[in-house]
Amino acid sequence: MKPCPLSWLLVVCACVLPCASCGGGDAQGSRTERPAPVLVVAATSRTVPVTVKAVGNVEPMATVAVRPRVGGAIVAQLVRDGAVVAKGATLFRIDPRPFEMAIREAQGKVDRDKALLVKANEDLKRYATLKSKDVVAQEQYDQTQSQAKTLEGTIRLDEASLDRAKLDLEYTDIKAPIAGRVGTILLTTGNVVKADEGTLCVINQLSPIFIAFSVPERHLPAILARRKLAPLSVTAAPDGEGKSPPLTAPLVFVDNAVDAKTGAIRLKAEYANTDERLWPGQFVRADLTLDTLEGALVIPTQAVMDGLKGPYVYVIGQDNRAEARQITPGPIVDGTTVVEKGLKPGERVVVDGQVRLAPGALAEIKSADGGPAAQAKAGAKP
Repeated sequence: MKPCPLSWLLVVCACVLPCASCGGGDAQGSRTERPAPVLVVAATSRTVPVTVKAVGNVEPMATVAVRPRVGGAIVAQLVRDGAVVAKGATLFRIDPRPFEMAIREAQGKVDRDKALLVKANEDLKRYATLKSKDVVAQEQYDQTQSQAKTLEGTIRLDEASLDRAKLDLEYTDIKAPIAGRVGTILLTTGNVVKADEGTLCVINQLSPIFIAFSVPERHLPAILARRKLAPLSVTAAPDGEGKSPPLTAPLVFVDNAVDAKTGAIRLKAEYANTDERLWPGQFVRADLTLDTLEGALVIPTQAVMDGLKGPYVYVIGQDNRAEARQITPGPIVDGTTVVEKGLKPGERVVVDGQVRLAPGALAEIKSADGGPAAQAKAGAKP
């Protein structure tokens, strides 16, 4: 049997009508815009110090490894581990007897050669008289004169040996070349040492002392320019001091070259350290203040994003609509970015939830604890 055309028409109409009603429902739903939850912070104006932060370490202004200048047995140790010594203080004493004997021997040679020179000069005078009378030959006179000159040179050598022996005797008292604190004593009484071999101890000068650190080379022009105007100071805080106030020291050294491997320039500040607050090798957090910006407009650094046209932020207007605003950022200080152009004080900047936004999107402003802070939907009824 052939199907009735009227029955087919009724089936098609029954299928089309429900689909049409479904399509109408989707269109109605698409007109409802769902706001994006965001956290905002108002741009504020305040005084901002432009500071370069670095991690450095403490270096002694002078450090000396004490070594013997002459060889011999150590007969006295006059210093202990960790002692504070003055410049010129005797630290060790080497057995002086061999050097005293060397002085007596050198003095004996000087006396002997001086006596021989006296006799040679007398012979030279006598031969000169005989030569004038043609009693002796010219050759004998020249030989006598040569002996006298040779003895004069020998005496000068003997006197130099005597001075050397006296100097070696002075070196038997090993003295501190600088004032400072002694480290561990490495060789004690009874040890036999050789000249210029073996370290007896190390002395570090603790007052004053250096705070050494490195900063990226991009800061070098600002450091040099600022240093010409006025002295720079460094604020440092040693690790492990907790709530102790930071110390301040003047910047005294800028290295003469940038490290090509790290792209950093080495700096040093000098601290008096009369309180011995700093210790060689200690790590410190150093802050170098280059400038102070008065009335600078700042926002949290996390609000700044990079786009194809450069840095930008999302600004929420009075209608709770998002606007992508291009900005000119300045220095970054303690997690905040100085904005040179693109924002005004009081404008609301998105610091969290930017990934949910697009230009013109509706925003729902949240408080820091996650609750609603403002009505997001413009014109919404209570």
